[in-house]
Amino acid sequence: MTNQAEPSTTPLQRHPQSAPSRGLKARLYKVLEAGHSHDWQSRLFESAMAALIILNVIAFSLETVPSIHDRHMVFFRLFDTISIAIFSFEYAARLWVCTEHPPFRGLSPLRARLKFARGPLMIVDLLVIAPFYLGFLFAIDLRVLRILRLLRFFKLARFSPAFNTMLRVLARERSALMGVLIVLLGMVIISASMLYLAEGDRPGSNFSTVPEAMWWAIVTLTTVGYGDVTPETPLGKVLAGVVMVSGLGFFALPIGIIASGFMEEFRRQDFIVTWGMAARSKVFALLKPEEITEVLKVLKARMAPPGSVIAVGGEKPGALFMIGSGEVEIVDPGRPELAPVRLDEGEYWGAKSLLTGVQAETASAISTCDLIVLDQEDFRTLSRTRPQLHRRLQLSLAEVPDPFADAEFVEPVDPLAD
Repeated sequence: MTNQAEPSTTPLQRHPQSAPSRGLKARLYKVLEAGHSHDWQSRLFESAMAALIILNVIAFSLETVPSIHDRHMVFFRLFDTISIAIFSFEYAARLWVCTEHPPFRGLSPLRARLKFARGPLMIVDLLVIAPFYLGFLFAIDLRVLRILRLLRFFKLARFSPAFNTMLRVLARERSALMGVLIVLLGMVIISASMLYLAEGDRPGSNFSTVPEAMWWAIVTLTTVGYGDVTPETPLGKVLAGVVMVSGLGFFALPIGIIASGFMEEFRRQDFIVTWGMAARSKVFALLKPEEITEVLKVLKARMAPPGSVIAVGGEKPGALFMIGSGEVEIVDPGRPELAPVRLDEGEYWGAKSLLTGVQAETASAISTCDLIVLDQEDFRTLSRTRPQLHRRLQLSLAEVPDPFADAEFVEPVDPLAD
């Protein structure tokens, strides 16, 4: 019995990176949470959910038109019920598969799900479905329920890379933007106070108090210029001109901060490196979740068109390659008797090359490939900045199986043979 069990386990131990995902939970995790999967199921799910969210926002707008609402009230109720059912199923499915997330694998299922449910996106998902169920328990104004349906728009953050990029930029630049807001409040108070001193003592003045003058200051600084409140004295008009010019220059500042934040984000990430992609790799088997996060910061993105040569065996320096999408064929020039090996999404090669500094395999792209690369320069940088992490990564790389371990042997070709 023991001898019969060994053959079934050995291939999994030798090639864990090529083992297909098993079970409904693993497949759902890949579709729901792994992110940026390039298979048709993931693309179909993301497109369908984004379309459903947009349709919900359109339906909300149309329901506010009495004639349309009264004529199609049954349809709107049915559409809302179906949407809530889909969103509820999605929420429950995400809670179910969250134990597949690498950071939560060491936790108990209950603790993992409670921690996962506290995430910002999961809170948004809960707020989307909660008003529908609360309406059965409490008497809630229908207009309030309709307004709360607008929260569904924010679910697009899950399915829109641009939306996520914007949120990351705003979060990263929050300190600078908060500083701009403080300066803005200061300018409003100073501008209102100056006009109060200039015209506050005039009979019938619109600036008899500083709070009254603050409305004018806000309208003037933003260059909206409603004209409902205007200064009348020469000194007041001079001050208004200074405030207008100051507003033109000031409001260019937050725009510049956000624009530079977007440029930095695009430079840092050519595409998003996700937990799901990195954690499937045997390379990170011995690393802790926080250590994987540190390694992800030095990874580089690379795109390879079909038919292009990605790496040449024997060249320096060597590098580790992981496949985000696409298919790659690798050969070992040092072992011509071995047949080429094909790798696809989630697999990798070059662990030995990264340790030795010399590329061992020649690799070519069979289809368009998104690759993640850890090169020698960044590997050495880790040895200087995070020596303990570098040593653990070295140990992990040393245990990575040879991608040619199960490669077939090919008959050598005699160039002199007819």
